[in-house]
Amino acid sequence: MSQPQPDPGTRRTAWREGLDRLKASATTEPGRLRIIGAVLAALLVAFGAVTAWQVTDRTTASDAVVDHSQPLSADAADIYRSLADADTAAAGGFLAGGQEPRAVRERYEKDIALASELLVKAAANTEGSHGAARQIALLNAQLPVYTGLVESARANNRQGLPLGGAYLRHAGDRMRDDLLPAARALYEAETGRLGSDYDDAESWPWVALATGVLALGALGWAQRRDYHRTNRVFNHGLLAATAACAVVLLWLVTGHALARSGLTTSYEHGAKSLRVLNEARIASLQARGDESLTLVARGAVLTPEGGDAYESSYRSGMGRLVGADAKDTPASGAPAPDSLLGRARALADGDGGREPLVKAIEDVRQWQQRHREARAADDGGYYERALPKVIGEKDSTGESFDRVDRELGQALAHEQGEFRSAADDGRGALTGLAAGAAVLAVLGAAAAVLGIGRRLSEYR
Repeated sequence: MSQPQPDPGTRRTAWREGLDRLKASATTEPGRLRIIGAVLAALLVAFGAVTAWQVTDRTTASDAVVDHSQPLSADAADIYRSLADADTAAAGGFLAGGQEPRAVRERYEKDIALASELLVKAAANTEGSHGAARQIALLNAQLPVYTGLVESARANNRQGLPLGGAYLRHAGDRMRDDLLPAARALYEAETGRLGSDYDDAESWPWVALATGVLALGALGWAQRRDYHRTNRVFNHGLLAATAACAVVLLWLVTGHALARSGLTTSYEHGAKSLRVLNEARIASLQARGDESLTLVARGAVLTPEGGDAYESSYRSGMGRLVGADAKDTPASGAPAPDSLLGRARALADGDGGREPLVKAIEDVRQWQQRHREARAADDGGYYERALPKVIGEKDSTGESFDRVDRELGQALAHEQGEFRSAADDGRGALTGLAAGAAVLAVLGAAAAVLGIGRRLSEYR
């Protein structure tokens, strides 16, 4: 007679059977110890894994700040500066007449070559940034158009044809309407990425910290339970696991706090100063270009109110640079606190960063005074007297501008060094933490298992 088959609806799945066995084992002390050991080991391994993951992410972001996004931001600023300086050199060479000075020509060619080189570099390192790629494409398309217009202006100027001035004004408009806005947008995109990398590098590893606190709490609970059941003060395995967990947690908190402090310092006393200094250098270049084009255009380009457009733009640039250009302002007058040079001086650290800015402020004031004299001569109908006051080798606004540009370059170099030093200190605080946390967590898990195993051996 065949045996009756069990009802399929009453068959237990492997999962249900395993769960029942686990419940049964939890009713005995050895079973409970095995579960506690497994949970402690899992928590410690999870703590090590999460710590390694989050520390690696922050290390990568820190490396990006120092080696990628900040250099790209600086390169974008140099692209803007090179284009603006090339426009200034082109205008200055045109004012010199048919025989353009060789130094001015070489300066223009060097600026264009540098801008082209940096655009190639930026194109190779802006992967994933569609906004930056779009601006780079626009710059690459418009730069040959601009240089072509400049060459046409030069060719006509050498022949004494007045059409050269129209070509140069058209080139200047193309620079201001297309090239410089694209370069500005590229700079803003790269600076935004720098800020994003800073945020990623400085954010606290909350998941790792929470996991570590949970693991430490579980280890403390397990030892307290062991003490109440055996009256033994210490379980050496659990004690070693607790020590390993505490070391990793302390290392994580201290290392990240030091890294965060270094990165914050690099931003407050490096990256922020660099941005203001770049803005100041750009403003001075634009003011110099507008000053030269005022003489080139000879009143041909007007504002809606009827004033000279380039002179108005010059005054606006000087306003951003040092504040109001009042006639009674002394040459050594302090800049407005909210002006670019005022903010840069307030952010500067040490004599190495402050002294070039003090000199730059004095030279800007001298530049303004010389500009007023040149404008007075030109407005009075004495163009030939005004010209050497703008492009002459001695006692000219060009001489003042060159000193300002050189001094701002010195301040930039100093702040770049301050940024690099602080950022390197910050990311150095995370060195070895990811690997060390993983190793210590695994050792702690092994120690916890051994400690529980020692208790289990008492039941055999």
